[in-house]
Amino acid sequence: MSRKNKSGVALLVAACILVITSASAFARPLSTAGEAVVRIVTQVQKADYEGDRSALERLYGELTPFTGNKEFAARVFYWRGFALWRKALNGFNENVDKRDLEHDLHQAAEEFEKSASVDPAFVDSKIALGSCFGLLAYAVGKKDAAEQQALIAKSRQAISDAKAAAPDNPRLLWVLGPVYWNTPPDRGGGQARAMEVYEKGLETIRIHKNATSDPLDPSWGEPELLMSLAWSNLNRTTPDLDAAEQNARSALARVPYWHYVRDILVPQIQAAKAKQGGKS
Repeated sequence: MSRKNKSGVALLVAACILVITSASAFARPLSTAGEAVVRIVTQVQKADYEGDRSALERLYGELTPFTGNKEFAARVFYWRGFALWRKALNGFNENVDKRDLEHDLHQAAEEFEKSASVDPAFVDSKIALGSCFGLLAYAVGKKDAAEQQALIAKSRQAISDAKAAAPDNPRLLWVLGPVYWNTPPDRGGGQARAMEVYEKGLETIRIHKNATSDPLDPSWGEPELLMSLAWSNLNRTTPDLDAAEQNARSALARVPYWHYVRDILVPQIQAAKAKQGGKS
């Protein structure tokens, strides 16, 4: 499988790093433990964008001592799951054994389930859980029919719960985009529909920017949605390479060190433009 296809698998089946405001900017003061968690989460975000899978594994472990803190256990479980979710997604861009990816996704799903159990109203854990089960069903290793259907059912239930609670959540829309991309137009999907969903996510996140008052609540989405639009414009039936490059550059303007966009996606777009130019 080509590198392009490998990187596309993670985008198309899943469904990123989060931008978290410094603790001092929030009205609710953080405890010493809370400040430590915020520092680790910030490092998780950075490692994700950098594609540093070993750091994500290490930081997952560094959050372990805080899982028993009732004040923010749901968020700690979320970020532990996030570290492994992103470790797996970054692994699709490398020659990582699918058994390792599968292990990471199973463990990430367990963390998200714990998060949702502690705080059933925390929608983002359900969004990520749906993505993990979707990846397990389609992207890593062969499954027998019964196992695959069970994973699909779990993914659909998690996404359905998230939709019912927060249908316009931009991270939910980011995860749903690939689902629409892979769904035929006569069943409500298609490439145009997927891109509409990404655009809606961008509009929503820009309107509600800085709406969260908790530094451990996820607020990511804008760079990721821009990246997905770039990928979509590159891979649509009739590519729009200028739009793809503009979207990718906009994502990099927000996260200049994003490994996937800077080192993989942008070169793919440039190669496509060079090939297109050679045919003209």
